[in-house]
Amino acid sequence: MALEFSLPERVTEWQDRIRDFVEEVVVPREQEAFAKGADDDLRRELQAAAKEAVVFAPQAAADLGGGGFSLAESAILLEEAGSSLLGPLALNCHAPDEGNIHMLNVIATPAQREKYLVPLAHGDVRSCFSMTEPPPGAGSDPSSMRTTVRKVSGGWVISGEKHLITGAEGAAFSIVMAKGGGGEDGSKGATMLLVDTDNPGWEVRGHPRTLDSTMPGGHCKIGLNDVFVTDETVLGEPGRGFAYAQVRLAPARLTHCMRWLGAARRAHLIALHRAVHREMWGSSLADLGMAQAMIADNEIELTVCRALLLQTCLEVESAEPAAATEASSKAKVFISEAVNRIVDRSVQLAGGMGTTDDLVIGRVYAEIRAFRIYDGATEVHKMSIAKRAAARVRDRLDG
Repeated sequence: MALEFSLPERVTEWQDRIRDFVEEVVVPREQEAFAKGADDDLRRELQAAAKEAVVFAPQAAADLGGGGFSLAESAILLEEAGSSLLGPLALNCHAPDEGNIHMLNVIATPAQREKYLVPLAHGDVRSCFSMTEPPPGAGSDPSSMRTTVRKVSGGWVISGEKHLITGAEGAAFSIVMAKGGGGEDGSKGATMLLVDTDNPGWEVRGHPRTLDSTMPGGHCKIGLNDVFVTDETVLGEPGRGFAYAQVRLAPARLTHCMRWLGAARRAHLIALHRAVHREMWGSSLADLGMAQAMIADNEIELTVCRALLLQTCLEVESAEPAAATEASSKAKVFISEAVNRIVDRSVQLAGGMGTTDDLVIGRVYAEIRAFRIYDGATEVHKMSIAKRAAARVRDRLDG
C-alpha cells in the first residue's frame, strides 16, 4: 500500500521550536537530573518553560491546551522531544501520562474529563497506569491478572497488588486494571477504574532501583488494600477493560518509538562527531573500516525506523483496532530492537567515554534497554505476529 505524507508548515514550525527548546533549555538541565534524578520541581519548571515557548504537549488535543497534531505528525515532533531524556517530560508527552491523556480523551465521561483529564493534560498533576503485577500475576500474559474488583453498594472494591508501576510515587491518580466487573455475576472480563492516590487503600509499598533515573515517581510496588471507589470512577463499561486497553496500547507503543528514536539519533550524532574528530593510527576514526560499518549501520537503521514509524502511524490512524494492534506490534518490535543496536554501536564508537554520563550516550544506553520489555516484550510480540500470520494462511486454505 502506497502512503503519501508531506509535512504541513505548522509541523515544521513546531519541529524547529522543539529542537531549539530542547537544545537551549532542556539539555543544560540533564546533568542535574542524572545526578539526583528528575523530580516534580524540575518537571514543573521545564513544563512552564515549554508553555512559554509554545511547544507544550504537541500530541494532546487543542482544546486541552496541546498542539492538536495527528499521530503521524506527532512522530516528527516527539522524535525531537526525545533527543533529550528530559525532553518528553518537559513537553508533557512522556509515559505514562501521554498514553493516559489519549485514553481519557477517548473514553472518559464529561465529569471524568474535568476531574482527571484536564489537569493531567495541563501538567498540573501526574498519573500512572496500574496493570503489571508481581508473579504469578499479570505480566506478559494479562489473562493471569490476580487483582480483582467486585461490586458493592454504592461502588466497587479493588483488591490486589501491582508492581513496576511507572510514575506511581507522587502521582495524583492511577488508572487501575482489575479482573472482573462484567457478566451477570460480575466476575467476567476486566475493568478499568480511576483511583485517587490519596485513597486510604492505595499504598506505595516499594520503590525498586532501576536502570533509568529520569522518570519522576519511579517504578513502584503498589498495594490495593480493599480500595473503595464510587461508580463514577469506572472508565468505560465494566468488564471491557482489555478492549479499552488497546485504545491506549497501540498509539502508546508508537509514541515510545518516537521518543526513543530521538534519543538514539542523538547518541549516534554524538558518537559520530567524536569519531570524526578522534585521531587514531594517523587518521580519523570515522575513516577506519570497522568504524565506518557501525556508522553506516546506524544511519541505515535510523532511516528505516523513521520510515516504518511514519507508515505505521498512518495505518493506525485509519485501520480497524485489530489491524492497528498488529501494525503497532510489528513497529514496536523492530524499532525497540533497532534503537538498542544503534545506541550500543554509539557506545562502542565513543570508546570509554561512551560509558559515562559526560557524553550522555551511556545514560541513554541504560535507559533505553527496558524498551525491549515494556508495552510487550519482543518475544511476546513475535509470538502474536507469527500466530496471526499462520492463521491467515490457514483461513485461505480452509476457504
